[in-house]
This record gives sequence, C-alpha cells and structure tokens, in this order.
Amino acid sequence: MARVTFEILRPVPIAKLTCAAEVVRPGRSVELIEGALSSEGVDLIRARAWRIRTETVALEGQPPPEDPPPGPEQSRARHFFPVEWDAGYHTAMEVRFLSGGYTEAGPARAWMRMRVPLVEGEEPSALDRVLVAADSGNGVSAPLDYRRYLFINADLSVALRRLPTGEWVCLDAVTYAESDGVGLSDTALLDERGMIGRATQSLLVRPR
Repeated sequence: MARVTFEILRPVPIAKLTCAAEVVRPGRSVELIEGALSSEGVDLIRARAWRIRTETVALEGQPPPEDPPPGPEQSRARHFFPVEWDAGYHTAMEVRFLSGGYTEAGPARAWMRMRVPLVEGEEPSALDRVLVAADSGNGVSAPLDYRRYLFINADLSVALRRLPTGEWVCLDAVTYAESDGVGLSDTALLDERGMIGRATQSLLVRPR
C-alpha cells in the first residue's frame, strides 16, 4: 500500500457492522481498492487505497539517511483525556510520550503500540499498526484546551514510503486550529529505523 484515505461519514455505533471491499481500478502494477463500513445498510466510513506492486530496483544513489527518534524505552506514559468508560481506545493502545501529552496543548512526539488485535483472533499486519496509530495525530497534539474546544477529524490520509518494522509506531505530530472553525493535523510517522510516512487529518474546530 502506498496511500490510504478514510472518510468518516457518520458516528460508528457499538453494534454489529458490515465491511465490504472491491477493486475499482485493477492493474498489474497499481490498483485502486475501495471499502466501506456500514450498519443496517448505511455507510459509516469509506476508505480508498492505492496498492502499488513492490520489486527490487537498482537506484542511482541512495535515499537520505534516516534519523531515528529516541526509542519507546526513553519515553513515558501520560494520562489520557478524562472519559466516562472503562474500556476503549485508551485501553487498547499503549502510549509513551517523548514530548507533549494528551492533556497538553501543542505539538507532541509519542510512541504507540496495539495492546489487542484490531480483529479478534487475527495478528495485526504492519499496515494495521500504522493506520491504527496514525489516527491519533490530532489527539496527541491537541491544538487547544480540550475542556473548552472540540477538534474533530473528518478524515484521515496516510502515505507511506515503506512499512514499519516492529510493533511500535512513533507519531511526531502538530495540529493547527484556525478562527474560521477549520484545522489540520500533520503527523510524521516513524519506527525505530526512522521515517516511514506521513498522515494528515482535516478538522472541525468549535467551542464546546
């Protein structure tokens, strides 16, 4: 996969959901896949992914050397946003911050690791681990006081230069909020070797 885009159409209920996917543009080297998560026939989330074939290529010169961040063992856990429920995303993910924090406004660097599989009984793939973590860019780098403002992402776009190695994914995130009620979250995605890609989220910003 080289690029994945999610559109959030409606709130996702805690209920039985249906997932469907199809190839809408087949190809030998590049193809486009579309999928939808739905409930009672109504789409809740739509996704599009460009899948690019990989093969060994002899390049003239090498990519710039990677600059790995300090590892998870050099970071620390921080408190999650106050919530009314005992189990959820905050218990499904292990998070360790190099800088910033959930309840601190401003940029942040955080390592994330899945504690449980995305689908029960299935080992998460490298792409699963990236996408589950990438959706937190806006959350870890809150631009405003979460007690006074909402900053909700309407989408998620992820572009990768390679798949990660290991279980941990690092987010180096900054989020911008504008006075017209629109914002943007911009996140560099890394593993312990260095940068693996980038994620962006378009935001709705408003007072609570």
